[in-house]
Amino acid sequence: MKAGSCNGSRKSLRRLVEPLIEKFVALNGALAILFVVMIMAFLLRDGLPVFRSVSVSKFLFGRDWYPLSDQFGALPLILGSVAVTLGAIVIAVPIGVAAAVYLAEIAPVRVREILKPTVEVLAGIPSVVIGFIGMVILAPWVKGAFDLPTGMTALTGSIMLAFMAMPTIISISEDAIVAVPRDYPSGALALGATSWQAIIGVTVPAAKSGIIAAVMLGIGRAIGETMTVLMVTGNAAVIPHSLLQPVRTMTATIAAEMGEVAQGTPHYYSLFAIGLVLFLMTFLINLVADLALQRTRVRR
Repeated sequence: MKAGSCNGSRKSLRRLVEPLIEKFVALNGALAILFVVMIMAFLLRDGLPVFRSVSVSKFLFGRDWYPLSDQFGALPLILGSVAVTLGAIVIAVPIGVAAAVYLAEIAPVRVREILKPTVEVLAGIPSVVIGFIGMVILAPWVKGAFDLPTGMTALTGSIMLAFMAMPTIISISEDAIVAVPRDYPSGALALGATSWQAIIGVTVPAAKSGIIAAVMLGIGRAIGETMTVLMVTGNAAVIPHSLLQPVRTMTATIAAEMGEVAQGTPHYYSLFAIGLVLFLMTFLINLVADLALQRTRVRR
């Protein structure tokens, strides 16, 4: 009788708790959507007034960013962010995914137990520390290696952003690869495939959705980074023609100029407009990533 009463009390408690948990999760989801909408509304409120002083086309495609002369051409800032982010992606994605495959499928258990926590610790290094390392170590090396007048270039920023994005890509990709059922590679091996063929042809494609999510998170980390690019990219608001010249990103511009601008001026509104452009770019990246994940799930 006691066992039956205990089971009945557990079932009644479960019936009481489960609806509360479901409502709590639904509330968190609704709050997340609300916060995004509020951020968007805030940026629209303080960003759109700049278009009273400059047209949308001149703001997005203007080549001159001289706020003191009322020239608000954000194209150099947009292209600077794109150049640094693309450079970081080219470096971080192949190395990050390859490292994740090594940790999940090739590395001995002892090596994996050491490397996995080390990679996760690297993700917690403050961006100002990484920027300082880039200034002191990497920038002089880039200057000497390419015979440049300065080492504060887009390439320097790309390398440091890749270093910041790789821990996220490695950690999440490795978790996705480990989550693939062992029956998949075992079946491939049973059919005569080599271990490498099983990894490349079966395990990695099966973990594609998790790897894509990891890459998108890494890109988000790179495109939204502020302090590191402010310290190592040279902060020259010019249209970049290569990675070996100084650039200025949107995030660095907001961080450098927001503290000195007078509230309510066109310059003030232009910085919020840059933030709005950055928000829309991030939204589009996440949208593309979500569509890619959905296609991967449908194919399965």
